[in-house]
Amino acid sequence: MKRTRYALVALLSAVTLALAVEPAAAQTSTSSGLINELNLKLLYVAIPITLLVEVILIYTVLKFRNNPDPKPTKENRRLEITWTIATAIILLFVGVASYGVLADPAVTYMEDSQDQEAGPGPNDVVVNAEAFQWGWEMTYPRENVTSGATIVLPQGQDVYIQVTSRDVIHAFHVPDLGLKMDAIPGEQNTIMTTPLETGEYQGYCAEYCGVSHSQMYFTVEVVPQDQYQQWLQEQRNSGGDGDGGNQSAGGNQSAGGNQSADGNQSGGNSSAVNVPPALVALGN
Repeated sequence: MKRTRYALVALLSAVTLALAVEPAAAQTSTSSGLINELNLKLLYVAIPITLLVEVILIYTVLKFRNNPDPKPTKENRRLEITWTIATAIILLFVGVASYGVLADPAVTYMEDSQDQEAGPGPNDVVVNAEAFQWGWEMTYPRENVTSGATIVLPQGQDVYIQVTSRDVIHAFHVPDLGLKMDAIPGEQNTIMTTPLETGEYQGYCAEYCGVSHSQMYFTVEVVPQDQYQQWLQEQRNSGGDGDGGNQSAGGNQSAGGNQSADGNQSGGNSSAVNVPPALVALGN
């Protein structure tokens, strides 16, 4: 019995020490920071509850495993009131913590907000992310620049990504930055965030949209402010029309002359159509 107690004390001590240590990993964006912080708070609540339930379960199994005459548990109002109040407190904490994150514009941006300061400021970056089968077209409407399937963002600057679709429902997803939004035809959904760490982040479509859904990748590059301004200037000098000559901030060129999935080229008007002889005779 003493060994069991020592084991439980050691386990609880280890968990307490682990929870007391704050993670030192830097957050890549304000969005991911808020989401990770909420996950951590919920973990702080979930681990003690899990341990408590498991300890009670193990204790009950060991204590009553050889009981030759089991009897039903009698009603205990104090116990019932206690766990009802404890459950209410836990749910209240989870609700308040979740609302504080979900109501933040960096997680849930509301375009119809009554706040006068809501919306992109004069120095903020606005990007239009348009999905189609099966690719992405990123444009900067304020700078009149198109960058193909690459988004270049300045570090430490508020960014507004306006997501839409040309054809079917897609989803804009960059896991490492904590960004995800549905791309719906005829609608525009906005993501608001602030990149905090420079680097290259992989994005992709997270909504099954057809045969080549798995090929709908794009790249998000977060660079220092001066490098971002230099990239914008290079895009303006090169035309910035996204027709195959644009370079990302890292020097990668976007491929031009893409063919559609059915084999038709975007540069030719000679679309051959085979008409059955019966239809030709009927037309004559």
